[in-house]
Amino acid sequence: MRRQRSEADQQIADLLRTARRSLQLSVAFLSRLDGTTQHLEVVDSAIPLVFHDGITQAQETTFCQLVLDGRLPAVMPDMRKSPLAMSLPVARVPRIRSYVTTPVRLSDGSVYGTLCAFGFTSDPELTTRDKSLMDVLASAASVIIEPGLREQQRRDEIGHRLDPVLAQGGPTVVLQPIVDLTTGERRGAEALSRFPAEWGLTPDVVFAQAHGVGLGDPLELLALQRAADHLAAVTGYVSMNVSPATLLTPGCLDLLAGLPLPRVLLELSEHDPVEDYAALQEALDPLRARGLRLAIDDVGAGFSSLRHIVVTAPDVIKMDRSIVTHVDTDPVLAKLARSLVEFAHGIDVRVVAEGVETAAEHAVLRALGVDDGQGWHFGRPGPADLLWDAPAAAVPGTLPVAP
Repeated sequence: MRRQRSEADQQIADLLRTARRSLQLSVAFLSRLDGTTQHLEVVDSAIPLVFHDGITQAQETTFCQLVLDGRLPAVMPDMRKSPLAMSLPVARVPRIRSYVTTPVRLSDGSVYGTLCAFGFTSDPELTTRDKSLMDVLASAASVIIEPGLREQQRRDEIGHRLDPVLAQGGPTVVLQPIVDLTTGERRGAEALSRFPAEWGLTPDVVFAQAHGVGLGDPLELLALQRAADHLAAVTGYVSMNVSPATLLTPGCLDLLAGLPLPRVLLELSEHDPVEDYAALQEALDPLRARGLRLAIDDVGAGFSSLRHIVVTAPDVIKMDRSIVTHVDTDPVLAKLARSLVEFAHGIDVRVVAEGVETAAEHAVLRALGVDDGQGWHFGRPGPADLLWDAPAAAVPGTLPVAP
């Protein structure tokens, strides 16, 4: 079955038509060479029922390959004058007698394939000038091809990288404690996904890439399942992250429905758009009626969190680390943090500060009325058996806070 032409394919077809008509030959094509096979990806033909997109042939027996190898000239007005050319299968069927071919090179110098035109009769008018036309068209074809090729290579690389993770049941999941800023006691822990360090990618980038190649939902579901596995091993709640789009999938709703929901805090990122708030609300209502609590993550990092909060009425908002870092020395950040606390407490919502790294930040956030904290000051992400149930650290004294 012939594939439907993309916009890029159609642009290539226009170039081929120009070549075929200018050279007065029967067929022009763009081929991709993969090392063993020549793929005629786009064909412009005077006899389309015989020559069309998608034809393949052994690469080593094509005149295109022999030209690339330097064994045949790029312009052949009469193949009957070359015993080597006449020994090729195409000299017998379909009885090609003349051709012009040129390589299609990508920006890195690699050969993608060839741009060719051929005829069924000899053509003494074919000259190196015609090769120059084909060179120009081949350069134009390369410009058209390369963006899509690089994007497909990127997608293939992401899929190849993620396949073993999916096959092994998802990412490694570690826990980071969330503590009461007043008492220092651990209230819960956030389940955080971790991927191979050699990737050099943060989890949010990995999940975004996965969604970009259609693997985001299964990857998130596996991460949720691994987070849920910790419920039996720790006390307090486990905070789990999910994108709004994945939350609405049947697989996610089924997974959540089977959990002890009063011990689950479900985090929706402020960065992720919500396409349909009504559908989101409809999916969450029965779960929240059974005890599930909802958090809006990364509040303060962008502009969509306020709408998330107003529409979903969460139980918790998580103050983004961009507000927390240096809150002890920056009066503007302190005032912003105070405003978020007053807003949240005014609608009976608990506030968790993310990225608390120093005792000074802890003290100021506590003085501002922030309920809970999470960050290296209280513990780095790690295995469940390293979580403690005693106070994480001495509660620091109150530091002066900008009014």
